[in-house]
Amino acid sequence: MASRRTLALALCIALAGCATAPVERIQGMAPLDRSAVADASVDTFIPGLFTSPEGVTLPYRLLAPATLEPGRRYPLVVQFHGSGGIGTDNLGQLEHAARAWTLPAIRSRYPAFVLVPQFPARSALYDDPKVPRVARAAPELQAALALVDAIAVQQPVDRDRIYATGFSMGGSTTWLALLARPGLFAAAMPVSGIAPDRARAADLAEVPLLILHGQADDENPIDADRAMAAAIRAAGGRHVRLREYAGLGHRPPAELVPGEWWRDWLFAQHRNP
Repeated sequence: MASRRTLALALCIALAGCATAPVERIQGMAPLDRSAVADASVDTFIPGLFTSPEGVTLPYRLLAPATLEPGRRYPLVVQFHGSGGIGTDNLGQLEHAARAWTLPAIRSRYPAFVLVPQFPARSALYDDPKVPRVARAAPELQAALALVDAIAVQQPVDRDRIYATGFSMGGSTTWLALLARPGLFAAAMPVSGIAPDRARAADLAEVPLLILHGQADDENPIDADRAMAAAIRAAGGRHVRLREYAGLGHRPPAELVPGEWWRDWLFAQHRNP
C-alpha cells in the first residue's frame, strides 16, 4: 500500500498537478509600501547571542508581549530573514515584516514572542542560483532551531503555537524548518520562497500552510511553490493554501502589513500532537 501511494505521488508530481491545492488568485495587489513600518522601532526587540551545541553562534532579536500575564503562555513566531539580512550585526535581519510586529495595534491584538535570528551565511541553498527550483537547508538552520528550543524553555511559550514565516530566503527557510523539525511548528507562512524537494511532500501533509507568492517573481519563480503545494495535496494534505498575486514580482504584497487576515489565520492554528 505504501509503495502504491509513493508511486501515485511521484506520478502526480511528474504530471504537475493531478491534485492541485486550493489557489487564491489576487488581482491588482501592489508591493508592500515600506513606509507602512516607518514608525516601527527596533528598540523593543531585545538583542541576544546564542551558541548551539555544535558551536554555531547566532545573533538574534526577541520581541516579548507588551504585557506578560502571570500563568499565561504565548505563541512564538519565528521570523526568518531574507538574504539581505545576512550578517552578524544583529540588526540587518529586522526587515519590514519583523518590524511590523512592533506596531502598537499589531502588538496589542497579537500578543506573542517574536524571534528573529540572524544567519551569518545563507540559511537556504538552491539547486540553481539563477533559476532556483529546489531549496535545501544550510547547516546554520539547525542552530536556529536549537535557539527556538532554548527560547521556548526560557520564556512562557505555548509549545502548541510555535509558527514560522519569512520572505524570499526566509520563505525558503520556513519550508526547510518544517522538514528539519517535524512536529515543532503548528503552522507556517512562506512568502516568495523556494520549496524543498517535492519528494518530501508527504512529510508536510499535516502542517497548515499559507503560501504567498507573486506570479511575476523572476528571482524565486513561483513554479516551485506551485509544484510543492500540488504535491502536498496529492499526498493527502488538506491544510495547504496557495495565494498567488498577478503581476507581482519578487516583493512582499501590500496586504502583508498590517495583515490582520493572515495573522488571525496563523494564531488560530494549534499543533496536532
